[in-house]
Amino acid sequence: MSLSIERELKNLIRTGKYTLGTNSTIRVIASGKAKMVVIAENAPPELRERAIYYANLGKVPIYIFKGTSQDLGIICGKPFKISMLAVIDEGESRILDLVGEITER
Repeated sequence: MSLSIERELKNLIRTGKYTLGTNSTIRVIASGKAKMVVIAENAPPELRERAIYYANLGKVPIYIFKGTSQDLGIICGKPFKISMLAVIDEGESRILDLVGEITER
């Protein structure tokens, strides 16, 4: 893999626009502003299914992060767990290029 999800997430946090958390992510998906959704592998099943449902309705790509919500929080530079995030503007990151590596739709 030429792109590193960790590096691109850090670039997104530094230069892009995003939202963290389940409720915010679903709200952004429903509003049509999300370009991509990243979901931690261990996100609670009911929340994961809800986000996937709305993402599929809006044809928003989903990337299942191969790590825990704690790992995702650390990579994003936050002192808390992050189950999911929505990319609104990728900034200087190339995170949307990971769409070709989506593991679940």
